[in-house]
Amino acid sequence: MPTLLLRFPGGRYHATSWGHHVNEGLVEWPPSPWRLIRALLASGFATQGWTSPPPEARALMELLAGTLPRYRLPRASLAHSRHYMPIGTLDKGREKTTLVFDAWANVGDGTLAVRWDCAIDESCQALFDRLVANLGYLGRSESWTEACTIPDSADLPPGQDAVRHVEGDPLRPGWEQISLVAPLPWDQYARWRESSVAEALVRHPVPQSRKVTGQQRRSRAVAEAPYPIDLLDCLLMDTAWLKGHGWSQPPGSQRVLYWRRRDSLTVGPPTEPKHVEPSRVSMMLLALSTTSSSATTLPLRSRALPQGELLHRALVSRAGEGRPIECPELTGRNAAGHPLQGHQHAHILSLDLDGDKRLDHVLVYAPMGLGAVAQNAIRALRRTFTKGGVGELRVAVAGNGAIDDLRRLPGPLAAGVERVIGPREGARVWRSFTPFVAPRHWKPRGHNTLEGQVRAELNSRGLPEAMVEIVPWDDQALDLRHAVRVRRRGSAPPPQDAGFVIRLVFEEPVHGPIAIGYGAHFGLGLFSVQ
Repeated sequence: MPTLLLRFPGGRYHATSWGHHVNEGLVEWPPSPWRLIRALLASGFATQGWTSPPPEARALMELLAGTLPRYRLPRASLAHSRHYMPIGTLDKGREKTTLVFDAWANVGDGTLAVRWDCAIDESCQALFDRLVANLGYLGRSESWTEACTIPDSADLPPGQDAVRHVEGDPLRPGWEQISLVAPLPWDQYARWRESSVAEALVRHPVPQSRKVTGQQRRSRAVAEAPYPIDLLDCLLMDTAWLKGHGWSQPPGSQRVLYWRRRDSLTVGPPTEPKHVEPSRVSMMLLALSTTSSSATTLPLRSRALPQGELLHRALVSRAGEGRPIECPELTGRNAAGHPLQGHQHAHILSLDLDGDKRLDHVLVYAPMGLGAVAQNAIRALRRTFTKGGVGELRVAVAGNGAIDDLRRLPGPLAAGVERVIGPREGARVWRSFTPFVAPRHWKPRGHNTLEGQVRAELNSRGLPEAMVEIVPWDDQALDLRHAVRVRRRGSAPPPQDAGFVIRLVFEEPVHGPIAIGYGAHFGLGLFSVQ
């Protein structure tokens, strides 16, 4: 489902509803589907080097035109300024002016979300991502935008919904209807054009007994000119063309009714929402995507450790914004700066939920719970990097709450999650998803054998005794032989730079996630159900 998020760095959204004069002080809120699609086309011509829309752009626009979007609106208020504009004539030696109103929606730092509920293929999604990323403004040029796309699994930002009116819907208390301009579906426009052109050409018949003259061809062409060849041509027509052919509303467009909350666009300054401290949650799930939207460019499973470190560094930076912070669940230290005991702070666990051996999600899991500072930092994070900071990854929140809440994820994602947290009844057999790296030097006997260190790690996390088996490298784990096992410079290296695939067999079923050993808080030593 193509989904875009729009922020307005200037805090303002300027756009006049179709059919209204700017001095009426009306603002089109939310932006109409027609305006959004034309903005994407403009982005293509301005930034993608188009001289005409390529075939994938035609396919994308056909898809978006056939589906009416739904909106998530941030809090906004209606505001305006007044200007006395000169009109170029003199009155008693002074230039005459006229009063002009400039109205806008004051959205502050809120985020507008638009989602088209339709399936989209990979090439169209990649084009959609590029067009959205290069969208500089929406509506008037003063409406600067920062736009991005998010995957289907990501949550929409907080706000109020605006939904399409369905015939027969009753009036809703506290809601109001608004009219927006949207494209006709592609095939519906084609049928309408065929009948309209046929009706217009009735007055310019073609003689059967002699050749068609040049004048007759020109008159038929003039009669057909007001009807663009297809819907894409309708979307590309400018205001001068519309006026020249007598259109008061673009051909290929329709009026559609939407419902929005009555206070979606208030008059006067918006009331500040009462600050409510979010309750602590034990986990937040992040979805990863690339600018190309290609799964093959996501980092490999063997890079779980550097991905976890990069994300952790970005979260701590976002939480502090350059100031010292007290966020023990992210920093792993108390107010006095001493390390926490018991592994209760955040684990940054990179996951492969679709089973293609590439990291597509990150689970931020803290047994002590994630507080307001940590949650705000995670929600504010928009990107991280890979391969030492060369490649950019987009980040979006896909879920939060208790670990069991992950089971509500749709389809194959739920199956991938169950491999990491185990089924509801728990599981007895677990196997390394990322290599186990011993936290201490190995000894040939005693507590610090490799098996002894695994058991000690399980005990330190409150897990029961288990039978420990070192698994030989096989086809299932071969890609982990060269997994990154050493943290970045500035952190203590492991006693031995060696990773192992471990199989754990518990006497009773246990629940995950299970992460033990060196680097366990950054993605190493993670187990999944076998």
